[in-house]
Amino acid sequence: MKGVNIFLADGFEDVEALATNDVLRRGGIDVRLVSIYDEPLVESSHGITVNADYMLENVNLGAAGTTSADVMIFPGGMPGTRNLAACEPLMDAMKAHYAAGGTVAAICAAPGLVVGQLGEALKGKDVTCFDGFESYLETEGARFVPKPAVRSDRIITGRSAGHAISFALEILGLLAPEKVEDVKHAMYLKTI
Repeated sequence: MKGVNIFLADGFEDVEALATNDVLRRGGIDVRLVSIYDEPLVESSHGITVNADYMLENVNLGAAGTTSADVMIFPGGMPGTRNLAACEPLMDAMKAHYAAGGTVAAICAAPGLVVGQLGEALKGKDVTCFDGFESYLETEGARFVPKPAVRSDRIITGRSAGHAISFALEILGLLAPEKVEDVKHAMYLKTI
């Protein structure tokens, strides 16, 4: 899957999706919000309706030509994470995307329920997630690290909504490392 895409399912965590979107756009990244449904309107776990840029059926899920700069991003939240994890075409695309050299990023419950589906690819990777979801990752050989955000090769994980900015900056650091300090300054972040 080409480009940088944030996938939204009903029940997604507002802050994790929208703060990530905001930070990446501030850094000049062309990021798309993608509804996994056949309509663009997706409701967050706190009742906020977001009008996605695209619908899953209108996005090329092919992995041909994928590089590490192509990022599939999965916010957490309930039942949003479970809805993402149950979307077979999306999970098949994620597996093909990662196998082709793409990057996968997930925060909160999504590292466990979504990225956990990468199976053996997680062996030896450092990851973080919301407490209680680490077993999905450790079962596959990943090492749980209780940090705000962790990048391990082409897997980026975040801990929770409270660490969404750190998660987004980790993604930006992969895509445009020269922009990280500018974005921190623009957001008045002295240290993270």
